[in-house]
Amino acid sequence: MTVLRAMREIIGLLVLAFPILAMNATRAAETGEYLLFVGTYTANESKGIYAYRFVPASNELTPLGLVAETPNPSFLTIDATGRFLYAVNELEKYKGESSGSVSAFVIDRKRGKLSLLNEVSSRGTDPCYVSMDQSGKYVLVANYGSGSVVVFPVLKDGSLGKVSSFVQHMGSGPDRERQKGPHAHWIGVTSENRFVMAADLGIDQVLVYRFNEKPGILSANHPASVAMEPASGPRHLDFHPNGKFVYVLSELQSKINVFSYDSRQGTLQPLQHIATVPKEFSETNYPAEIRVHPNGKFLFASNRGHDSIAVFSIDQRNGTLRPVGHFFTQGKKPRNFEIDPSGTHLFVANQDSGNIVIFDIDQTTGKLTPTGQVLHLDSPVCLKFMVVK
Repeated sequence: MTVLRAMREIIGLLVLAFPILAMNATRAAETGEYLLFVGTYTANESKGIYAYRFVPASNELTPLGLVAETPNPSFLTIDATGRFLYAVNELEKYKGESSGSVSAFVIDRKRGKLSLLNEVSSRGTDPCYVSMDQSGKYVLVANYGSGSVVVFPVLKDGSLGKVSSFVQHMGSGPDRERQKGPHAHWIGVTSENRFVMAADLGIDQVLVYRFNEKPGILSANHPASVAMEPASGPRHLDFHPNGKFVYVLSELQSKINVFSYDSRQGTLQPLQHIATVPKEFSETNYPAEIRVHPNGKFLFASNRGHDSIAVFSIDQRNGTLRPVGHFFTQGKKPRNFEIDPSGTHLFVANQDSGNIVIFDIDQTTGKLTPTGQVLHLDSPVCLKFMVVK
């Protein structure tokens, strides 16, 4: 009993210390300097990946221009060391086969320039999401068009090796226009690196895989998936920093579904669902991105149609959401957005109006205030920060 009591006291101290540690980390980040990489669609004026240098303490933004010419780099991820960047090339054809591709780059930290290491087939059409496991040894890709997920090992030089795992999703949904087949839209590992989750818009499921790190193999968990509401279209998800809650964004119903997460079993239990748009809004809307603030107090979601960022406060005991408000993005079709590493700014990419708008985040309420800074770039669709110093 004495040992158990001591453990409880230690855990209690860590919980109490978490806000202080987060505050100190935020203050340290505010004095830093970042690179902001922007992935674009390249059908019109944009030619690939662009970069900016950002100093949050002074709000100074310096454009670095086109840093890599590559087709439709619609989603990006950066390894934890800041050495390599990986991009999906959202294509239906790659070297004559029905597939998109994945590109690996070395990052020049001084100039932001990207040098191509290699480019490989994504093993499926229209890859739309890319992430890395916690070890930095694997790159994970979701192929939207063909509804599959893929794992690539990262070689010593940062390039991508041969596929270590491939899973083809099966099924369809009731929405005849959007759910004729599977459409994997998001893939990512859990904090303990034991499980991989994949949101599939086409079959209304969040699939859960066990992740064997050494060979980079995915195998079905038990249960293998969580069924969402029919025709809900799960698109993206995010985890609470405490690892206890998962938030799933449903594109076709403009809802957020809150789940509790059991890290031992890799299972999800439903807690709440809540709309991303006001009740009085009756026009077409497709939410795109979802993010939990690094301090764990707020959740943000982008609305394409309502053209807003929905802000919610998070109950720290049970993970449920309470609406804070909707903040218009000063542009059309806000697809992706990103919170800078200091946690003080939110950058939102308005795809159709070709602008990136910067907001201050109120650390007490989560409310957003425009800084007046706007970047102009054709078809921005993904934003990723990297700490330089």
